[in-house]
Amino acid sequence: MGEDRRGVVLTMPASWVTALLCVLSSVCAVEETVMDTRTATAELGWISFPANGWEEVSGYDENLNTIRTYQVCNVFEPSQNNWLLTTYVDRRAAQRIYVEIRFTVRDCASIPSVLGSCKETFNLYYLETDRTVSESIKGVEYWANAPFLKVDTIAADESFSQVDFGGRLMKVNTEVRSFGPLSKGRGFHLAFQDLGACMSILAVRVFYKKCPSVVQNFAYFPETLTGAESTSLVIARGSCISNAEEVDVPIKLYCNGDGEWMVPIGSCSCKAGYEPDNSNVCRACPQGTFKSFQGAGLCQQCPPNSRSTIEAATLCSCRNGYYRGDMDRPEDVCTSVPSAPRNVVSVINQTSVLLEWHSPRDTGHRDDLSYNVLCRRCHSAERRACQPCDDSVKFVPGKRGLKETRVEISKLRAHTSYTFIIQATNGVSNKSPYPAQQLSINITTNQAAPSVVPIMHQVSSTSRSFSLSWPPPEQP
Repeated sequence: MGEDRRGVVLTMPASWVTALLCVLSSVCAVEETVMDTRTATAELGWISFPANGWEEVSGYDENLNTIRTYQVCNVFEPSQNNWLLTTYVDRRAAQRIYVEIRFTVRDCASIPSVLGSCKETFNLYYLETDRTVSESIKGVEYWANAPFLKVDTIAADESFSQVDFGGRLMKVNTEVRSFGPLSKGRGFHLAFQDLGACMSILAVRVFYKKCPSVVQNFAYFPETLTGAESTSLVIARGSCISNAEEVDVPIKLYCNGDGEWMVPIGSCSCKAGYEPDNSNVCRACPQGTFKSFQGAGLCQQCPPNSRSTIEAATLCSCRNGYYRGDMDRPEDVCTSVPSAPRNVVSVINQTSVLLEWHSPRDTGHRDDLSYNVLCRRCHSAERRACQPCDDSVKFVPGKRGLKETRVEISKLRAHTSYTFIIQATNGVSNKSPYPAQQLSINITTNQAAPSVVPIMHQVSSTSRSFSLSWPPPEQP
């Protein structure tokens, strides 16, 4: 630990940092123990051969806790071959097993008058089987042809030369070995072979590794056993957590030989109406909020003039009198229809009229305002029996969807009464159950030149004259 003017700086070993990150990320390897002699309270009952070889005794570990141990020390007799067979161990479908051995070894140089056959090593073996090996077959012939597979020859990193009361001068070694693949039986036995050492096995822990269940990228991956080899990668298929949907498929992780997840492929994300919470849960949007899309975004407050009265809303409904247009986004403000146009004026020129007006006072808080102009021809000045104008009437620039507040109307009939209706519309007018707000104006056209003679016929002719006829014009 160091300190400067900016505060206190803490340092820690790299192994501590790794362990801390492992805990915080929740992806630490899981070691599932299938045998642990440290928890034994009675005799272990392992099988030893010959009878004067390994011996089970009560002992003490370095913390002076009582433990059951096996020891052997036939260093003064040559050609030692002492076997120790554990009880049956169920492998629980694991394909690779790890063995952690805590042991002490006496330094051969510290034993006076010892023969040259003194060892400071021992051998570890295993035997796959579906059931426990019966003690009744443990004769000399069996051990002479022991059907075990060797794991390794294990040597002590440290040995001791003398022991005081309580064993405080013993130097305890811890070694871990693994073996596999296992596939020939539901379990196995471990076997220890002594060839002339003075040693004690203080504790044996047998375990296998697995990758823990984990939620990553909003997908759940179940607890997965490691593969048969230390370099194996086992594929685990994932499934989206509740209220999440696939983004990329397939969704999978690889469990390596150390019980660590790696190489994520594919992912899920919170669906519409749900937001991520601490990257592990998709939480429903509370009332008054919404989320309209799938992904990592958070819930948003309802836009003005809208509300959501349920959880997990994907859209806020507009309040009465407000609407959302066909092209509006869910996060856009709900708007209303415009009020009527104002102050329309007309300028009549024979059978043409120019109309101009002012925009509505209320546009409905939208910028897509437009106008429609409706034409009705009336048979009298009292505006009775009016009917829509025929298609011959011309509107410039048009009669629907006008953006400007003026229109020129021509090809009207002379001395005829007309009513023009100007409607204000916007992008939500088609959502309202009520007709568009409108303003009307009445006009009467003036005298106009007659329309052209539509056709002319020759009635008769002589050598010096001919006779013509034609109908009157449609508009005199």
